[in-house]
Amino acid sequence: MNPEPLRHIQKVLVASRGEIAVRCIRACRKLGIPSVAIVTQVDGSSLHVQLADEVMTLPGSDRTAYTYGDAILKICQGCSADAIIPGYGFLSENFDFADAVVQAGVTFVGPSSASIKATGLKHEARRIAEQANVPEHALDGARRLGFPVMLKATGGGGWMGLQICHNEDEVMQAFAQVESRAGALFKNRGVFLERYYPHSLHIEVQVAGNGEVVVTFGERECSLQRRHQKVIEECPSPFVQRTPGLREKLLGAAIRYASQLNYKSVGTVEFLVDDETGDFFFLEMNPRLQVEHDISELCYGVDLERGDRQGIPLEVLKGLGSPQPVGWAIEARVYAEVPLRDFAPSPGLLQVVQ
Repeated sequence: MNPEPLRHIQKVLVASRGEIAVRCIRACRKLGIPSVAIVTQVDGSSLHVQLADEVMTLPGSDRTAYTYGDAILKICQGCSADAIIPGYGFLSENFDFADAVVQAGVTFVGPSSASIKATGLKHEARRIAEQANVPEHALDGARRLGFPVMLKATGGGGWMGLQICHNEDEVMQAFAQVESRAGALFKNRGVFLERYYPHSLHIEVQVAGNGEVVVTFGERECSLQRRHQKVIEECPSPFVQRTPGLREKLLGAAIRYASQLNYKSVGTVEFLVDDETGDFFFLEMNPRLQVEHDISELCYGVDLERGDRQGIPLEVLKGLGSPQPVGWAIEARVYAEVPLRDFAPSPGLLQVVQ
């Protein structure tokens, strides 16, 4: 968040929980803006609740309460907050929610609903991706693309609701599952297809914009994945670091894409990179903070919640050119699993953290 466009804001409701809510609340505190946390019964002792200036309880189920946009907007109006920041997850990529916030006269601290729609709906972000509303359409698309293919949720992120299909039978079996999960997770049952490339690298570029200029804070390597979830995030990318000219090409492509949207928030542009030739092509753009944004901050000396670098605004940074990373940072996903059950998830109460 940049102080200049936020001077008129008197109070911010943070429409998320956990780490990102903590980061947003701390950013508000640095800017001298009071914050409001939303909470369910099970989150009563969470850190974001302790840090916020005000705390409001969400109605409904603990499992789904953070996705009820109407209830969150009602709470926002009831406590006289004049801005909502979504963080990541939940409603951060819901353009209907962003629209509703603006129409209610509340500032949405994030990209415009048009940018969210253009980037968050993956089939609109790429011509190669074709939305499929019925299994027959999915089969037709798979035949045209060639196997293997990926069935993905149109409104999804984080590779949730994704299935790899190697033949027509697998497409038929996977479609209903992906469609159902997409509806439950993202309130959007749209499904689309793309070709699956098993031997490649997944590299993403961190961008930030203010509606007029877009700058970048380097790339992150996220190719080490399991079940299509990122296990290790690394900044900078070892592959990019040792491939002359690739960083400039990737960063330039990300800036051009975000600039076409007149992008006015932080976001991540993701690319698939051929690990033999270094050729790359666009995957998607996530119009929000990523879970792994912290490692970019460490290597580039930037506070992405505030949207500046050591107090320097974006328009000045634009004229300084793309900064180079300093040092190295790694983020790892911690799993709770049962090895004897093929590493199936093992949910439960976390009792001790060291």
